[in-house]
Amino acid sequence: MVEALKRYGIKNRRVLDAFLEVKRHLFFPEDALELAYDDGAYPIGFGQTISQPFTVAYMTTLLVDRCLSGKVLEIGTGSGYQAAILDALGYSVYTVERINELFQRAERLFSRLGLPIACRNDDGTLGWKEEAPFDGIIVTAGAPEEPAPLLRQLAENGCMVIPVGETVSQQMTVVQRVGDELRKEVFQQFVFVPLIGREGWSDDL
Repeated sequence: MVEALKRYGIKNRRVLDAFLEVKRHLFFPEDALELAYDDGAYPIGFGQTISQPFTVAYMTTLLVDRCLSGKVLEIGTGSGYQAAILDALGYSVYTVERINELFQRAERLFSRLGLPIACRNDDGTLGWKEEAPFDGIIVTAGAPEEPAPLLRQLAENGCMVIPVGETVSQQMTVVQRVGDELRKEVFQQFVFVPLIGREGWSDDL
């Protein structure tokens, strides 16, 4: 899997080392372990997926290139794999999941693996105000626009990585706070499940 990431252009050594450290099969259903190291997404229930390794590596690289350390908020815990990658990179990780069953599953897994990841079952589009500001924010679902509460929770020089666009396709977007200014960069297209919540898409999609 890591060799495939290298072929796809992932070069950041810290990111590649984190992918070597975190065993992806631990975040997979037992009846699909043989697929854990394929470069593809896999359904985890409730209309959600564990993202393709390249997608996780791409988003993580965008963050690491701009935020070397500190406090990171993940929106959309899902299987817990992205949060574990962030933890392996040395960040202090906070993660929010709106689906209670996935939240409980991930929380149990983090506990079993001894990962010091803070979890919350809530509307991720609102962030985690009590723990703000964050040096980095990663949003693992496609948003119609950058949620205002998340932008407000960015620390000085903090950056948010988020796919933004329509429900069928989004462009990976990085927003960085520099003083009172928010600087935006746009990268390649991806397809994510929709970001559901008060500041995202409605639940009746």
